[in-house]
Order: sequence, then structure tokens, then C-alpha cells
Amino acid sequence: MVATQSQQPFDLLRELEQRSRSRAMGLPQQVEVRRTWSGIGFSVGGLNLVSDLDEVDEILDYPTMTRVPGAHNWVRGLANIRGTLLPILDLSGLIDDRVSQPNRSTRVLVVHEGDLSAGLVVDEVVGMRHFFDEDFTRELPDASDSMRGFLKGAYRQGDNLWAVFSMQKLRESDQFVQVASHS
Repeated sequence: MVATQSQQPFDLLRELEQRSRSRAMGLPQQVEVRRTWSGIGFSVGGLNLVSDLDEVDEILDYPTMTRVPGAHNWVRGLANIRGTLLPILDLSGLIDDRVSQPNRSTRVLVVHEGDLSAGLVVDEVVGMRHFFDEDFTRELPDASDSMRGFLKGAYRQGDNLWAVFSMQKLRESDQFVQVASHS
């Protein structure tokens, strides 16, 4: 009788184990974590561009501004943004000397370099873009040589190639520094 009593709890435990295994959920599916890079997507002259989130401080609707007499045609003017005068530069005109025509989708990207600030007119802002690191390529889209000087590679996303535009390179360019410091 002692043997039967000791087997009975053991059998009961075995039965509980079998029931719990049959009803147990498996471990969560192993998901591979892929590193991503995120930026602000925008277009200029038909090119899909993206800049690092840290390089763009603000996105504005196309503001009312005052023209600057004698300035380059790509210097759109000065805008009063919350009490601060901001030089507004046409990015396409600054780089390729092709001034864009503002429309409802035109936006201004605000960038800073030290005490200097400027607004860059772009054709459209498409919002945040996220890319997998392995989709980065040194391949560049068909762009002018002057535009290529500001590109650091691209991300392929489906059939689209998003060129990485370096606001840092732009802010360090002679044209940008001269205009931003004289405004």
C-alpha cells in the first residue's frame, strides 16, 4: 500500500506535466532585429532626398518674406519666424542655379550652423523615412555634379533610391556661409 500511495502522487504529477505541455504556448517567435537609419524625406528638382534627423531643426510652410535687394535669385528673402529674421534660400537655386517655383507642397527646412540659421526651400517634404542599414548603397541617383557634392550615398527602398543629403556639407559650403552671415 505504501508503494501505491507513493506512485499515485508521481502519476498525478506526470499527468499534470503532460496536460500542461499539450496546452502550453510555445516561446515567442525569434525575430531578427535589423538596424535602421531614419531621416527627413524631401524632394528637390525631382530627386528623392533624405537628411539625418539631427540636421533639420524645423519644417515650415512657405512663409511670407521680404526680398533682399541685390541678392542672388536663389536668396528668396528674409522671413520673420517668431521674432527671428531667417534668410530663406532656394536649395535648388543655391546648388544648381535652378530656382524652383513655390506651390502648395513647397516647404522650408530650417538648419543651424553655430549662430547662423537659414531656411531652405524644397519642393516637398514627405516626412520621416526609415531604412534598413543593409539597404545603404554608394550608388547615387542621376544628379548634377554640384548636387552630388552634397550626397553621401543612398538607400534603396523598393524601386526608389533616396539620396542622403548632407546638411553639414551644405552648411560648410562657401555660398551658404557667405549668404547666411550677410543676412
